[in-house]
Amino acid sequence: MSKVPSELKVRPAEECRYDVVSLGEVMLRLDPGEGRIRTARAFKASEGGGEYNVARGSRRAFGRRAAIVTALVRDEVGLLIEDCILQGGVDTSLIKWVDSDGVGRSVRNGLNFTERGFGVRGAVGCNDRGNTAVSQMRPEDVDWEHLFGDLGVRWLHTGGIFTALSANTAAVARAAMQAAKRHGTIVSYDLNYRPSLWKAIGGQAKCQEVNRDLAQYVDVMIGNEEDFTASLGFEIEGANENLDNLEVESFRKMIETASQKFPNFQCIGTTMRQVRTATVNDWGAVAWDRQQGFVQATQRDGLEILDRVGGGDSFASGLIYGLMEFGDISRAVEYGAAHGALAMTTPGDTSMASLAEIERLVGGGSARVQR
Repeated sequence: MSKVPSELKVRPAEECRYDVVSLGEVMLRLDPGEGRIRTARAFKASEGGGEYNVARGSRRAFGRRAAIVTALVRDEVGLLIEDCILQGGVDTSLIKWVDSDGVGRSVRNGLNFTERGFGVRGAVGCNDRGNTAVSQMRPEDVDWEHLFGDLGVRWLHTGGIFTALSANTAAVARAAMQAAKRHGTIVSYDLNYRPSLWKAIGGQAKCQEVNRDLAQYVDVMIGNEEDFTASLGFEIEGANENLDNLEVESFRKMIETASQKFPNFQCIGTTMRQVRTATVNDWGAVAWDRQQGFVQATQRDGLEILDRVGGGDSFASGLIYGLMEFGDISRAVEYGAAHGALAMTTPGDTSMASLAEIERLVGGGSARVQR
């Protein structure tokens, strides 16, 4: 354990209905398995979404009481997504349901076609998420005072995917984050830069404007190397066109810059990935706490990957668990890195790892068969 405790003050569990609440979109993921989207005749359906994956990982891998704030159209696709969320153990009572117009002309549910890639063929994502119910949410659609004040939430998580869905969603995130801060809820934010989402609403300039504004409410900032440069505008010393090759010292300098620019940041966590092929990556993570300083997780070079989608979200849920449970940044980054590594060994956006598996990997365990 670190000798100096973190300054993160997490609300007591007995005061709150929820340990973790995520704000974001949940889409129906359609996966062609080992094949290609363009030639598929069958898809496997599951649910996923950057912010949602953190809530689900918190519930299934770490046993936290989790809920999702989102919006869905009440049609057969929306009900399928709800069924998937329920199977993941995440509370659905905060979902805003919108009536269907019958054809999806005015509002619809999002679809996410994703192929995993293999070897020299990279993963491919094809989103069909325009005009979705959650992109039309407004701040007044949720009683934030009731959620954070009456019910009680220990940790709110949202991020840059949700805030890029439309011109409205950044205002929704701001209202949620402001209410969370009023009631002593820790706020984490994953920058999750997606240029395709920002393209139609102002591009990278708008992305930086939105994220710099919301950053003032964040206690724990999460992202990878590209996220910090694209979403917050930080220049990283030693960076080149291939941001996958940055050294640990470059991450340290980036984190120092972010912590000085935003004195409200208590912790920062970032994944480090070098892509060798679609199925072999070098995987690691670093983190920083304002009291405990800079730490690096166990480096896993040559990590074999089945499905890379959701690795960063699983890192986030592991980091959150470690900070909530131990208040120790060195343990938290190990839980995050281990959970992210395990999540990428199974298909789909969401984690199938157990806490026992994560702790075994954190402790240096191998991939020997468990009997």
